[in-house]
Formats: sequence, structure tokens, C-alpha cells
Amino acid sequence: MKKVILTLFSLSAYIVFAQTGAETIPAYKSIPTIPPFKLIVVPDSTTFTKYDLKKKKATVIIVFSPDCDHCLHATRDLLANHNLFKKAQIVMATSLSYPHIQEFYGDFKIAEYPNIKVGADLSNFLSTFYDVKSFPAIFVYDKKGKFKATFNSGAEFKSIAEVL
Repeated sequence: MKKVILTLFSLSAYIVFAQTGAETIPAYKSIPTIPPFKLIVVPDSTTFTKYDLKKKKATVIIVFSPDCDHCLHATRDLLANHNLFKKAQIVMATSLSYPHIQEFYGDFKIAEYPNIKVGADLSNFLSTFYDVKSFPAIFVYDKKGKFKATFNSGAEFKSIAEVL
């Protein structure tokens, strides 16, 4: 009886650890295409999804927070190097409320950059999909929508542009 209990205990421990290991792999590593996100974008509160992205254009997804100093610095760097991203589309997503995003959008004059979409990810889908640990988290996809690279806080947009 002791052997049966010991065997069952060992088997259950193995199953628990095996499941835990599988869950630690971020979804973007096992699904190497642009995820099916849904954002409410500024300035008009419309819905913007993966299916609204332009075909045959590289895509940069930035998961950020408008009240994060690193994110503000990264946004300044992005706008200063915007000419390097003219052939790409940029999606900036945050889980903060719409008024926060409107202020951010106005402060940085994002309307002057038609290839940048800024929106609220109300379900926090992208942060979960990418397993974001710190802001900003940047994910680059090629023209075919295939994952190319990830960059974390502190990355410069000149080096990000080199991946495109």
C-alpha cells in the first residue's frame, strides 16, 4: 500500500510540475504571428483589431503605460526616430483608462503620425499574451506578420528599426 501511495504521490507531483512548466512559456513564443488583439483607439473611440492592420507592412506592438517614465522616454525616442518607421505600422496599447490615453495622445501630438495607433486594451490581452513584466515591452513582426524580436525597457528605436 505504501508503494501505491508513493507512486500516486510521485505521479501527481510530476503532472503538477509538467503543467507548470508548460504555462511559463509566453504565448507569443508558441504562436509566432500577430495576436488577435482589440483596442479602443484615440481620438475617436473606435475599435481597432489585428484585422485592421495594413497587409504587407511590418508591425511594431508596444505595450506601455502613459504614466510610466520609461514609456514616456521611449515615446520621445520613437518620435525622434519616426523617419526610420515610415514603412511600418506601430500599435501602442495600454490597459489604463481612455482618459489617460487621450492625454498621452494629445501631449505627444500622435495625430501627426498616421502610422501610429494608440489604444486601450481593456481586457489586458496583450500584456498577458506577451507575459509583460515591465514597460515598455516592444514586439516586432515582419511584413508577413511573423514574429521577429522583442525589446524591453531601455531599448533604443534605432536598434529596433534595424530588425525591420
